[in-house]
Amino acid sequence: MRIGVLGGGAWGTALAQVAARGGRPVTLWAREAAVVDSINRDHENALFLPGVALDPAITATGDLAELGDRDALLVVAPAQHIRAVLAAAPVGATPLVLCAKGIEAGSRLLVGEVAHTVCPAAPIAVLSGPTFAHEVARGQPTAVTLACDDADLRERLAERLAAPAFRTYASADVTGAEIGGAVKNVLAIACGVVEGAGLGLNARAALIARGFAEMTRFGVARGGRAETLAGLSGLGDLVLTCSSTNSRNFTLGVGLGQGRAASDLLADRRTVAEGAFTAPVLREAAAEAGVDMPICDAVCALLDGARLSDVVGELLNRPLRDEG
Repeated sequence: MRIGVLGGGAWGTALAQVAARGGRPVTLWAREAAVVDSINRDHENALFLPGVALDPAITATGDLAELGDRDALLVVAPAQHIRAVLAAAPVGATPLVLCAKGIEAGSRLLVGEVAHTVCPAAPIAVLSGPTFAHEVARGQPTAVTLACDDADLRERLAERLAAPAFRTYASADVTGAEIGGAVKNVLAIACGVVEGAGLGLNARAALIARGFAEMTRFGVARGGRAETLAGLSGLGDLVLTCSSTNSRNFTLGVGLGQGRAASDLLADRRTVAEGAFTAPVLREAAAEAGVDMPICDAVCALLDGARLSDVVGELLNRPLRDEG
């Protein structure tokens, strides 16, 4: 199975490294000419993944047409750019493995729903789980969910991407896998706020637990399965991104917790903190579904410039209720 990668950031490059193990050729499309040159000349993505030696089987290009003969495309462009990238790519009926996490602003569609709208003939799969790009690219171990409705395609993709240090678990729950990846980004911002404000480890643990409850409520309301959200693409990814400054979303939250303005924190960033874009869309989608998500609401308030003390006070003074 010949693999192409749409997106030359850190995560796209790491996935190209996974797909190229054993010398299997992989074509990676990047928007930035500097990334294309760096990968082809030096076997390194010096802009987004410096210091990681890439497999020589990875070839980079700035021409989307060169991915037209691939057997599957890993789509790793940021969630808010997926529509435009897929509209320009030679997809046809080529299977798409969606590796971005988020909900599209305006439409409130999951990435898979956007992909189906733009490329209706293409089978859709989702890859999600606890995966910091630099660790994956260096061959450090992790496990992921590979979700797809088509059982045969799901098996072939899982086998093609699996490696000793990159374990794939198959699932038929595309919606659940997508929602876990999208919601955890917002919750990671909240956990970063706890860290930045010095609210303590007890507060972080409580927030992760209650955030997971929000994720599950919303996921089930949108048609996902609770057991998927309790797996790698939900709880697994949540634990990772809520506990490390390697997470862009967690780092954004740390800045907010220290009293810095969201506009300053989001300016001039080469990489995207998807949770900042997902939070307001998730708030709208949750309201539409009748799902209570107070932590998501709190993140939105902080991104809009609300005072931290007011937001924390409102969360802590909500009416008492049964756990669930």
